[in-house]
Amino acid sequence: MSKIAFKAESKRLLEMMINSIYTQREIFLRELISNASDAIDKIYYKALTDDSLVFNKDNYYIRITADKASRTLTIADTGIGMTQEELENNLGVIAKSGSLAFKQENEAKEGHNIIGQFGVGFYSAFMVADKVTVTSRALGSSEAYRWESEGAEGYTIVPASKETVGTEIVMTIKPNTEDDQYDEFLEPYRLKAIVKKYSDFIRYPIKMDFESQKPKEGEDNEFETVIEEQTVNSMVPIWRKNKSELTDADYENFYFEKRYGFDKPIKHIHISADGAVVYNAILFIPERTPFDYYTKEYEKGLELYSNGVLIMDKCADLLPDYFSFVKGMVDSEDLSLNISRELLQHDRQLKLIAKNIKNKIKSSLISLLKDEREQYEKFYESFGRQLKFGVYGDYGMHKDDLQDLLLFYSSTEKKLVSLDEYVSRMPEDQKFIYYAAGSSIERIEKLPQTEIVADKGYEMLYFTDDIDEFAIKALNTYKDKSFKSVSSGDLGIEADEKDKADDAEENSAKDLFEGMKAILEGKVKNVKASKRLKSHPVCLSAEGEVSIEMEKILKAMPNGQDVQADKVLEINVNHEVFNTLKSAQASDPEKLKLYTNLLYNQALLIEGLPIQDPVAFTNDICKVMV
Repeated sequence: MSKIAFKAESKRLLEMMINSIYTQREIFLRELISNASDAIDKIYYKALTDDSLVFNKDNYYIRITADKASRTLTIADTGIGMTQEELENNLGVIAKSGSLAFKQENEAKEGHNIIGQFGVGFYSAFMVADKVTVTSRALGSSEAYRWESEGAEGYTIVPASKETVGTEIVMTIKPNTEDDQYDEFLEPYRLKAIVKKYSDFIRYPIKMDFESQKPKEGEDNEFETVIEEQTVNSMVPIWRKNKSELTDADYENFYFEKRYGFDKPIKHIHISADGAVVYNAILFIPERTPFDYYTKEYEKGLELYSNGVLIMDKCADLLPDYFSFVKGMVDSEDLSLNISRELLQHDRQLKLIAKNIKNKIKSSLISLLKDEREQYEKFYESFGRQLKFGVYGDYGMHKDDLQDLLLFYSSTEKKLVSLDEYVSRMPEDQKFIYYAAGSSIERIEKLPQTEIVADKGYEMLYFTDDIDEFAIKALNTYKDKSFKSVSSGDLGIEADEKDKADDAEENSAKDLFEGMKAILEGKVKNVKASKRLKSHPVCLSAEGEVSIEMEKILKAMPNGQDVQADKVLEINVNHEVFNTLKSAQASDPEKLKLYTNLLYNQALLIEGLPIQDPVAFTNDICKVMV
C-alpha cells in the first residue's frame, strides 16, 4: 500500500492552511459537522427526485464519540457517503469541494442549503490531529473505502468494511504541549459546548454519550455509572419559526440563552427577508447599557450564521456605530464566504442586509417612541447619548437617520420632548428652536440668559449632556428651523419699545462700556448692554461657533484643548448696578475697575467657569464691604 501525494498542493500550503486560515482551533468541529450535515442533505435532495429513495428523517443523524484511552475523536454521519473516486477527488485535492459541485449541479432546484462550499474545512482536522482516518460507504454501494493521512506528506486509500451507508472520521488527537492543551477535544462537555456555540442549529440531531451517576435500583446509598445518549443541538432555530408561533417569552428566553445581556430586552425585531437578499434576523433593543459600553473595549456586532452555522461571533459590519447597542443574530445562505467560512470584507449581500437592518432598527425605535413612550424613555436614558454621538460623528452624515429619535428636556413641558413635538408647538412669530446648555436642569433654570426667552413664552430645550450642543451644531436645522442658544449674541427676538430705550441708553454709555472692555482686555471680546436680562445685573454671552458650554467641555477633555469662546460681558442697563457703574466712571476710575472685575467674575461663576485669580476676587469683595 503506497502513499499517494496530494495532487494539487505542496506540504507548505497545507501547513499554511491548518495554521493560518482558521483563527480558532475549535473551528475544526464546526467544519466537520457542517460536512456531515451536507452529506445527509444530499440524500434528502436525491430523495426529492428519486422515487426509489424514502427519506425518513429519524434515520439521519451525526454522532460524536471521544475516547480518552486511545486519544481518538470520531465524527460519524448517516449521509450519502463517498466512493473511492469521490474520496480521491474530494479529500485528495486540497480546496476541492463536493458540496460546491453538488450545489452547482442542482442550482435550479428549490430548498438547497448546502453549507460546505470550499473543500478546505475537512483539513482543519489537522489543527488538532496527528492522523485522520476517513471510512466511507456511498449510497447504492456495498463497498467501503478508507482514506488515511498524517498530514501534508500524502494519503492512502484502501478497501474497508462498513455495515452502513455514511462516513466516519476518526482523528488521533495530538498530545498536549506547554502551549496547547489538546485534551479539551476529548472532553464530552467541552465538545458539547463547541457544538452549542457553532452548530446548535444544524437541522439533524448531533448525538453524544454522557456518563452520569445514578442510584442503583433497590439500593439507597449505592450509585452506578450510566451512559446516556443526548442530542446536544437544538436543530430548529427560533428565527426559522413563524412569528405567529412565538411569544414574547420565547424571544426573551432566546436573549438569555444567547447571553446577549442580563437585562430584559425592551423590544425585539424579527425579520424574515425574501427579496434581493434572503435572510432571517432577530434583533434586540436592550434596556441597560453593558458595563463597558462607553469604553474602547466594547465590541459591537451581531452573530452571523450561514444556514444555521455560526460564522462570526460579532459581525461589526452589520450595525452602524450609532446602533451599536443592538444585540442579536443574522442567518443567510446568500453570503459570500471565504475558504475558512469567514465573511468577505466587502460583500455586496452583507451591505444590503446591513442597510435593511439599519432601517428596521430605526423604524422600530420610531414606533417605540410613538406607541410606548415610557419604554422608549427608558431606552433613551441608557442609549440616547449614543444616538447623539451618531448625529455628531462623520460630519453629520447620519443626522437624517437619527434626528427624529432625539429627546431633550423641555422648559415648558417639564419632561423629555422630541424635536418634532417642539416644532409643532412653536408660535408663528418664533424664528428659532431655543436651547440652553448647562450641567443640570436646576442650574440651567437659574441662568440669567433664559429670562428674555421665557418672558416671550418661548419653549427652551435644556442640554445637560456634554455631547448635546455638538450634536445640534452638526444637525444645524430641523424642519427648516435653526437652533439658537439663549447665550448666543443675537437671539432673533424682535425689539420692543423698552429695547429701543435700552439702545439709547447703550449709546449714551458707549464710553463706559469701552472703558470696561479695556479693563477686561484679553478676557472678553466686548462689553455691551443686554437685551436678554430682566432681573439679573450681568451675564456672559458668546459670539461665533464655540459656545461657553462647549469651551468648558473641550477644556475638560483628556487632551485639554485650549479652545476659547468669544465672550461678551452683558450689562443690564435697567439694573441699579448700571447706575453704580456710571457713577464710578464719572468720579472714581479705580472703583470702576473694581466693579468691572467683580461683575466679570460673577458672570464666570454663573456660567460655572473657573475664576482665574480667586484670591484677587475675594480681596475685591472685601474692598466693597469696607
